Amino acid sequence: MVAFGKKLKERQIAEWQGYYINYKLMKKRVKQYAHQIEVGTQDRRHVLKDFSRMLDNQIEKIVLFLLEEQGHLASKLAKLGEKQNALQEQPDISQISELREAYRAVGQDLLKLLFFIEINAIGLRKILKKFDKRFGYRFTDYYVKTRANHPYSQLQQVFKHVGLGAVVGAISRNLHELQDRQGSYLSIYDQPALPLQDPVVDSINAAVDRLTHSTNFLNFLAQHAFIMQEELPTPVEEQVDDQRYHFMSLLLNLANTFLYMVNTYIIVPTADDYSMSLGAAATVCGVVIGAMAVAQVFSSVYFSAWSNKSYFKPLVFSSIVLFVGNTMYALAYDVNSIWILLLGRLFCGLGSARAVNRRYISDCVPLKIRMQASAGFVSASALGMACGPALAGLLQTNFKIYKLTFNQDTLPGWVMAAAWLIYLVWLWISFREPAHETVENPTQRTSNAETVENNALEEGLKQPLLISSEDKQADDDGDQEYDGSEEAAEESRQPVTSIRSAYRLLTPSVKVQLLIYFMLKYAMEILLSESSVITTYYFSWSTSSVAIFLACLGLTVLPVNIIVGSYISNMFEDRQILLASEIMVCAGVLLSFHIIIPYTVVQYVCSGLIMFVSAEVLEGVNLSLLSRVMSSRLSRGTYNGGLLSTEAGTLARVVADATITLAGYLGQSTLLNITLLPSLLICVASIVATCFTYNSLY
Repeated sequence: MVAFGKKLKERQIAEWQGYYINYKLMKKRVKQYAHQIEVGTQDRRHVLKDFSRMLDNQIEKIVLFLLEEQGHLASKLAKLGEKQNALQEQPDISQISELREAYRAVGQDLLKLLFFIEINAIGLRKILKKFDKRFGYRFTDYYVKTRANHPYSQLQQVFKHVGLGAVVGAISRNLHELQDRQGSYLSIYDQPALPLQDPVVDSINAAVDRLTHSTNFLNFLAQHAFIMQEELPTPVEEQVDDQRYHFMSLLLNLANTFLYMVNTYIIVPTADDYSMSLGAAATVCGVVIGAMAVAQVFSSVYFSAWSNKSYFKPLVFSSIVLFVGNTMYALAYDVNSIWILLLGRLFCGLGSARAVNRRYISDCVPLKIRMQASAGFVSASALGMACGPALAGLLQTNFKIYKLTFNQDTLPGWVMAAAWLIYLVWLWISFREPAHETVENPTQRTSNAETVENNALEEGLKQPLLISSEDKQADDDGDQEYDGSEEAAEESRQPVTSIRSAYRLLTPSVKVQLLIYFMLKYAMEILLSESSVITTYYFSWSTSSVAIFLACLGLTVLPVNIIVGSYISNMFEDRQILLASEIMVCAGVLLSFHIIIPYTVVQYVCSGLIMFVSAEVLEGVNLSLLSRVMSSRLSRGTYNGGLLSTEAGTLARVVADATITLAGYLGQSTLLNITLLPSLLICVASIVATCFTYNSLY
């Protein structure tokens, strides 16, 4: 990973060099403080006071320069406004065109200023995080709260870009008025939703949106997808994204995600009946459901590697394998073989292309709509999760065509086989294979350096303000002094090439986040996979009743995310929501135990709802925090962060389904409590681990 100090130096605007945060000096001062406290020549109170004063001075330097530049922009806009007023009396097409270009030039200056704020904000947050880690304080909380809420706060100027809104508004309004409106006299205030067809305005709006650093529903929803971002992209990368993007191909990837989730959960309401009809115990449904997850552990790796070379071929292969797997699943009834049933589910798992779907969004969707695409990925998954059981509830029929049986057990297989066949035809007709990246040699990189430098300012703003490629690493990952070795720096940018290399990059915070992800997936899989057996044993529910219950659980995903993403996440920190969600999952598990006799429907449904909803909230927050503390070397390549999280979740599902089957040998009367006990232990362990790493989660 390239050191932030070197990156800061490379990204600085030459004439503004003296006004950036002096990150190198502050980092050295933190090391000095640590040494002085260690040898006893300085006390902690003096260190806190001295470091606070240094930060105040740095922020004051940045803010005064920011105000000065805002004044220059305001002066330019005022002069342009006078020219525009004069043109209204005597219109001149050539002068209008010149005036429009002048406004665009001011817009470019504004983009430079926004990028200036971005770099300094990242530096401030990074040095605060370094100080907290070095001394074990919660100094960041103290400093931000005392400065941000003060009436004379200068920190607001940096983190909330106070005052720039008026400049943005002036540029947008005047460029809008100078457009050829074909005789219309409406302004942007009359039609706020009217799109502005000007690249400068689009770039400014995108920059301001990201600099706002506020969480909304779309952001929160997209966190579930865990589409990791790299560091600030180069202009070449952004142009490639635009060239590779194809809307229909993105839609096909989302459709693949939806169908796969339907395929996963459509058999849950009937898996126990199907197992018994083939002469196995009802609890063998755990193995039937989990067989898909077992195969997915391996398929995720080879699909992730395959997506380095192609997106179309893996999706075609996935569709064919899923068609074959579902056909085998349906035929198992007529051949009366539990092994054909299990083999069919294994084939379905081998067709899991979720790694390809994630990779396509990460690599081929332009940054400006990647958030929407990530949210679409999660929405497709949630909708598939709800539609699967609901569809199973509708397939309550029984008939034969020749020697093939169509009933509630086999119809899920037949329906999904037909769906994947239709999808394969659509894929073959409509998918467009994007051009894959080529490795640029050093000579080409040198020849392109000047072009990249000229465009870096505008393109650099297309990443979020505090994206956390700067926060992704631990103190020792990527924040070392640059040693001048170009080869070492180039190697540090490369993605990891093995699971072992990826594991070495996992810091304690990342491991805790992956443990939490394992826990929530384990708890959810226990709840969903054994629901048919448990409800049949305790409440004598029919297949339709189980399907309705599971569908209702799936339908809670989007409403809960709306509430959490739009309101709760703006009121509390992510780490606070994380800990509260873990506690609620633990409460749901505790309430699910069969202690009070008789076991009631109200107890089961309420405890299941608490557990499921809390786990959904926990998943979004956890993946958001995970993306901030994970090394950016895991943002691309075969062994990326998305693959690691997928593997953790898939392993959790495998273990959960195996637990259900093994516990079934002790009898259905003890199945519920035995399967819930590991959930409780893992949940408690994750809460304890979270408490120990709480201060490092931002």
